[in-house]
Amino acid sequence: MNSREPARRFDLPSDTQRRWRGLPRWCGALALVALAAVAGHNLAMQNGLARLREAADHRLDMLATGLDADLARFEYLPALLEMTPIVPALLGTPSDSRLRDAVNRYLDGVNATAGAEMLYVLDAAGTSLAASDWDRPGTTIGQDLSFRPYVIDALGQGRGRFYGVGITSRKPGYYLSYALRHDQPARGVVAVKVNLEESERAWRMLPGNVALIDQRGVVILATREDLKFRPLWPLDASQRAEVQRSRPYGEAGLQPLQWTQKEALARNVQVIALDGVDQLASTRALRGAPWQLVVLDDLAPVRVGARYAAITASLAMAVLLLIAVTLWQRRRAVRQKLANQAALQAAHDSLESTVVARTAQLRAAQGELVHAGKMAALGQMSAGVVHELNQPLTAMRTLSESAAILLDKSRFDDVRGNLQRIRGMVDRLARLTSQLKTFAHKSELPLAPVPMAQVAADAQVIVAEASRKNGIVIEVDVQPATLSVMAEEAALGSVLVNLMRNAIDAMQASPRRTLRLEARPQDGRVILRVSDTGPGIPPDILPRLFEPFVTSKPAGTGLGLGLVISAQLVRAMDGTLRAANLPDGGACFVVDLPAAIRTILTPTPQE
Repeated sequence: MNSREPARRFDLPSDTQRRWRGLPRWCGALALVALAAVAGHNLAMQNGLARLREAADHRLDMLATGLDADLARFEYLPALLEMTPIVPALLGTPSDSRLRDAVNRYLDGVNATAGAEMLYVLDAAGTSLAASDWDRPGTTIGQDLSFRPYVIDALGQGRGRFYGVGITSRKPGYYLSYALRHDQPARGVVAVKVNLEESERAWRMLPGNVALIDQRGVVILATREDLKFRPLWPLDASQRAEVQRSRPYGEAGLQPLQWTQKEALARNVQVIALDGVDQLASTRALRGAPWQLVVLDDLAPVRVGARYAAITASLAMAVLLLIAVTLWQRRRAVRQKLANQAALQAAHDSLESTVVARTAQLRAAQGELVHAGKMAALGQMSAGVVHELNQPLTAMRTLSESAAILLDKSRFDDVRGNLQRIRGMVDRLARLTSQLKTFAHKSELPLAPVPMAQVAADAQVIVAEASRKNGIVIEVDVQPATLSVMAEEAALGSVLVNLMRNAIDAMQASPRRTLRLEARPQDGRVILRVSDTGPGIPPDILPRLFEPFVTSKPAGTGLGLGLVISAQLVRAMDGTLRAANLPDGGACFVVDLPAAIRTILTPTPQE
């Protein structure tokens, strides 16, 4: 018994070593996956922040330039008024009502031209004497504005700037002031109020949020209403005293924002938390005012993208590790595959011979299909040629019979007209045969301006006999009368005659038989409608109406190729042909063709 126990103890450690031998490999694989996830997350985060910063820089450039331009646009107005004689005259005699009225009207006219919100004049004591809004409620006339910083700065330093809520209007604005003085001390102040709400509304069209912060750290303009007139941090005692004295924010409570700086990425770029939401704050100082423009971008999409990138990187590393393991296992299986190579080669040879035989069969079948396709195309072309030649020949027969009758009645002018129409039919046949000769070498019809009224008249003559025998009333309405299309005359006439003949055949059993042709221009195109009062197109045939050999006519009366040929001719003229049933009964075929240039352009009047 004792001699067997050492053998058992020796076997157990051997099995344990085999089980633990793969543990370092698994730990290394997990470490690589984790490292790939961290690297992917950091790279995606850096790229996302870089894109946000670049976009924010572009927006800041645009917004700062526009805001500086808005602030500087009216700086010339206060100095301009000093050169106007009536303004200094009012400061000398403020009690002159006629002079005050003249200054009020002058300020209103200047302000209407400049586009500022308000323009007004104050005396040396800070009392408003005249204003552009003198005739409107909430005017500043008579108001003591000496406590306003822009008035104090103008009287003391010659110029002043200030942003705040109006005392009478309760509307925020940017104030520019200029001291009026021919000598010391200043005799008065000219002030202009600029409304920046238009700029604020334009900011709302941009991505992210935008805020304008003044020198006290208070948001004075923002795309979010809940941010306006709130400081980034609590104001100290001196700032509150100044706010109480100058009242720049009206009745705002100045409740501090939940603004926390978390990380500085650059000099003017920080990661902050606003109301508990991390955002990227990009700052730009303005040149024309002691303010800062801040663009806020939510970091949540960037962090979501970074998480997705981490997941993608870890999955990619896992896939690479799996591929590596697979390749390692395949190397172990190479020797086993070599043993079966001979059998696989034999199977491959057998399969190759089978493929060669099947390929020969497929080529033979393909040749038969090509031959069958050629025969079908030849049959369609023959039917189309017969169809196209039959219409003019029928018309020529009708015209010649009519000419003989007219000749017996000595109506030579009518006979001459019929002969001219017959000559037109002959020309049409000549063009048709010419097109058939060049069909193999020409894919498009020669397009030229064709008068719609003339084509409709020619088609009406061709179907006149058939319409008379069947009691069909033909109505033609072409508006304007000079309406023309870019088409090939013979092809368009053939399409129109075919549609009219189909309509005549469809109305043979209808109690009301009216065939209507209507043509109108529409957006550089011409819409031609051919409608009838027949039974309409059967629902089972309508979806396949333009397919070869599809027809609703009885057997032996139609091949189902007329509409196919017509649709091909219309497409060759850069147009479309479609069909539908009318709500009151009957069918309507719509031909859409490009209008001739003279029906699109409106002639300019001659000077």
